[in-house]
Amino acid sequence: MRKLGCVTIALVLLLFGVPLGVIVVAGAKPKASAPTLVGVVSGIPARMLQAYRLAEEEIHKVVPGCKGMTWAMVAGIAKVESNHASGRSIAVDGTLSKPIYGVRLTGSGAGGNTTAFADTDRGRYDGDARAERAVGPLQFMPATWAARGQDADGDGKKDPQNADDAALTAAAYLCGKGRNLADAGQLHAALYSYNQSEAYVSDVTGWITRYTQLGTSADAGAGATGGAKRVLEAARSEQGVPYSWGGGNASGPTRGICCSPAGKSGAHISGFDCSGLTQYAYAQVGVKLPRTAAAQATVGKRIPASRGPGALRPGDLVFFGYGSDATIYHVGIYVGSGQMLNAPRPGASVRQEAVWQDGFAGGARVI
Repeated sequence: MRKLGCVTIALVLLLFGVPLGVIVVAGAKPKASAPTLVGVVSGIPARMLQAYRLAEEEIHKVVPGCKGMTWAMVAGIAKVESNHASGRSIAVDGTLSKPIYGVRLTGSGAGGNTTAFADTDRGRYDGDARAERAVGPLQFMPATWAARGQDADGDGKKDPQNADDAALTAAAYLCGKGRNLADAGQLHAALYSYNQSEAYVSDVTGWITRYTQLGTSADAGAGATGGAKRVLEAARSEQGVPYSWGGGNASGPTRGICCSPAGKSGAHISGFDCSGLTQYAYAQVGVKLPRTAAAQATVGKRIPASRGPGALRPGDLVFFGYGSDATIYHVGIYVGSGQMLNAPRPGASVRQEAVWQDGFAGGARVI
């Protein structure tokens, strides 16, 4: 939690990828040999997602009267607080490779803080014996952690720099003495207590909505039937085929052309670009798509970006754009559960991956 009173702290972290991990068995010490697959959500490292899911599963043991707590609520806070511990790798047991500390709360104005907080932990949690700093991926004040910290992984320690402990503590904090977080008013009150800023509440609520729409599943696309199922099967059969700028058509992979905006040529590569792959997959059910992603966005029933990925069905086209008018530059095929099949970029291959967060421009239902 990054605020007590009316303090607002901006946490600045390096932004680069975090490797995947495995989940621990709820209520037991972590065991690397017994992972549980929980699916993927665009923009959330798998090991952090596992911590959020564990918090949802275990919260009834900590706050029995709490209702409506979901992993997406913890994820929304973690996104705003630390971008899901971005810049840190995460061990199997949930421990961050490097601690996360907020700015020193001296009232200097750094990070938006204008109120000084005296040290309460002698540096035990925040490594600073002279001033307070919020700690961990969920950004708790040391005094709050000392009073409310949880041991989610059963290792006998309450560590704010451990993903599982921090996530369960955040869930318990939101639950209070037994809130019903399915009620919008009570959720608002819980988030406001975490950080007394309406802008903060709005930001976190937006991420909760997005993560709820994306959902998680280890079996994306399993419910597809008819033409959608055949489209997905056709695209999946091309996984591993190289990306080729200008490559691919209704008949399959072809040599591409020169050159992409970054100067990458497909002239000597037999494969697909993004719209070549979708053109091929849909041709297998007798649907003739235009050649470019932008042109494909004019076909079928358009699904606006404002409805979120949750409005898409398996087999729908999913688009990405840039600029205020969302000029379409990329297309994939939605699989379900926040996943898509696509030919992503030069140097990559056709693959299934999480729907990109950046540039999401809605979709189209063609069949």
